[in-house]
Amino acid sequence: MRNFARSWSIDLKERKIRVNAISPGLVPTPVYDLLGLTEEQVQGFVASQVANIPLGRVGTTDEIDKAVVFLASDDSSFITGIELLVDGGMTQV
Repeated sequence: MRNFARSWSIDLKERKIRVNAISPGLVPTPVYDLLGLTEEQVQGFVASQVANIPLGRVGTTDEIDKAVVFLASDDSSFITGIELLVDGGMTQV
């Protein structure tokens, strides 16, 4: 996705279209219920992953939404071709 954002930002610059990518971290959602795991298994997985997240918690859908809205807004008018990691620092350490 990062490479698509970079390539498309170059390809679409003449049309004044900015392209960015969001890479969310662990964000428990109702789709977890479709994995065929028990609630205890899901909670165990989430708890095991929290140890790898520098902020010490999982994200929320609201936090991902805010990042998307930022990149879609005029507040990010000088940003294109990036991958925004919204993962609590997980991929940085």
